[in-house]
Amino acid sequence: MTVDLDRSRPIWRQVAAIVEARVADGTYPPGSRVPGIVELSAEFNIAASTAQKALSHLRTTGVVRTELGLGTFVADAS
Repeated sequence: MTVDLDRSRPIWRQVAAIVEARVADGTYPPGSRVPGIVELSAEFNIAASTAQKALSHLRTTGVVRTELGLGTFVADAS
């Protein structure tokens, strides 16, 4: 499934907001793996660098954590 994005706003911010909303609504519960760069690129039809920027933002804000070699996971609720 491809999601339509508003091309007049930064795409990475929109993707980050969608992933964050999925975390909030329980689609991705705490500790679960979230789609990586390749999956996000395919789902949203975006460049890998854009997907990376979205995930990096989510890491910086504490929504997700990355385990090297394993993937990106929803941060545990504090």
